[in-house]
Amino acid sequence: MSDSAISGTPDEHGVFIPSYGSYNWIGGPSDFGLTTNTLTGGDSRTENLNKWFQAGDQAYIIVASAMVLVMVPGLGFLYSGLARRKSALSLMWACMVAGSVINFQWYFWGFSLTFSASATNGFIGDLAHFGLKGVLGAPSVGSPLIPNLLYAFYQMQFCAVTAAIIAGAVAERGRLMPFCVWLFLWATLVYNPLACWAWNPNGWGYAYGVLDYAGGGPVEIGSGMSALAYSMVLGKRQEKMMLNFRPHNVSFILLGTVFLWFGWLGFNGGSAFGANLRAVMACWNTSLTASFAAMTWVILDFRLARKWSMVGWCSGTISGLVAATPASGFITPWGSVALGITTGVVANFATKIKYWIRIDDSMDVFAEHGIAGIVGLIFNALFAADYIIGLDGVNAGATGGWLNSNWAQLYIQLAYIVAASAYTFVVAAALAYLVNFIPGLHLRASEEAELLGMDDDQLGEFAYDYVEVRRDYLAWTPANGNQNGVDPEMPAEHRHGIPEHSAMLKKEELSSESGRSSAGGLGIPAAGDRHAVAAEDEKREKTLREHPEAR
Repeated sequence: MSDSAISGTPDEHGVFIPSYGSYNWIGGPSDFGLTTNTLTGGDSRTENLNKWFQAGDQAYIIVASAMVLVMVPGLGFLYSGLARRKSALSLMWACMVAGSVINFQWYFWGFSLTFSASATNGFIGDLAHFGLKGVLGAPSVGSPLIPNLLYAFYQMQFCAVTAAIIAGAVAERGRLMPFCVWLFLWATLVYNPLACWAWNPNGWGYAYGVLDYAGGGPVEIGSGMSALAYSMVLGKRQEKMMLNFRPHNVSFILLGTVFLWFGWLGFNGGSAFGANLRAVMACWNTSLTASFAAMTWVILDFRLARKWSMVGWCSGTISGLVAATPASGFITPWGSVALGITTGVVANFATKIKYWIRIDDSMDVFAEHGIAGIVGLIFNALFAADYIIGLDGVNAGATGGWLNSNWAQLYIQLAYIVAASAYTFVVAAALAYLVNFIPGLHLRASEEAELLGMDDDQLGEFAYDYVEVRRDYLAWTPANGNQNGVDPEMPAEHRHGIPEHSAMLKKEELSSESGRSSAGGLGIPAAGDRHAVAAEDEKREKTLREHPEAR
């Protein structure tokens, strides 16, 4: 071993000798061009494909992929808590099935349309990797630190989370199956091109010099603008249903937010594509931005209500995590503090935009994802630093933003923001109109279904075991002297104090004496507790026989 290898100083050529340390040169741990066939991903029958990568890097990205996956149910809990209880389960279902749809789409052609290296149009890939063909042990297009097969799996989670974020747009009035059809088309024509622009070396954004670390364009603008477009086509919830509306389960909102924060550390940390210092810095910046955005949001809400808000803390945290997505692997820690405060202010006030433009973005996806993502992208132009980018051991020598006197980065970022926002909104809206015109795939549920709740209308299952019906019954039934007695004169349709509920549940004229229809049936086409009606009738009849005085 030479003196330079022992001392850790460069040799006569100015580079460190590979025998010193695990690897201390710029780039991947090995020279993949020696034997691996990049067209087929290598042949495991003749070589050990694992030898070209560090086991620690691969292990870290596998774990990060699992962490990102947890964000999907996290969004389900978040949206469920923000909605009414009678639509709580439908939003969980929408998030989880969105992940399933994307898993298929990404395997089918999504990865190829996003990251195929053979397409050079700068807009979208080709079908060279259709069905993961040739995706195996070659270095990934994202980083030479991990193989293409692992990179494809990790990036699939990104697309799934983005789809789950958009699921908030269907809240309380959207049918689920048309949304799934729209998602497949959206992933193909919106997400795949956006990700190709930003991360495929042949994408126009990548070539233009756009700084987008973990998805300010594809994930955040892609979800925020798409949710806004889908909400516009879907239409607003009924005004009479919006009176005195409040989130039904703040505990679920907090649980979902914690799941998201946990997953976001894999989302942003893993985007360094290895267990390296850039991943650590991204985790630091993510937590700093989220924390300062949360505190800022809570203070802004306190000025209005003079109360500390748990929902406000969760909203601020999520907006901070979003802003950190494009920026956490580029900017300095002190820049992340400034980003958190700025995002907390901007995203908080951006929640008012939906009222100005009269679009019912029920889960504030546009404000907390679209706007916060844009803020993060702009901060890259101001606070991106070359030494932060080089912490992964691969991108040393990269150029940052204004901190490195790269003044042109601001208009590069702005051009990217405008292009991504306009393209996403127009195409997402066009696809929603298209699906809505397909027979049997109209996006909006009926007025009666909205009043009843999406859980019963779309799923036939409930988040709280029919508690909505019980809650309405106890809340609206007038008090009487015998609260524990049997009320045989209470027809099923009167269990709801809301007149629209009663009219919806009463299909035919009911007798004022027994609550029975002239046909001898209950005449309830879609009772929220339809599975329990028969059992309650039997119990009522038994009670009347045993206690005739109750008549």
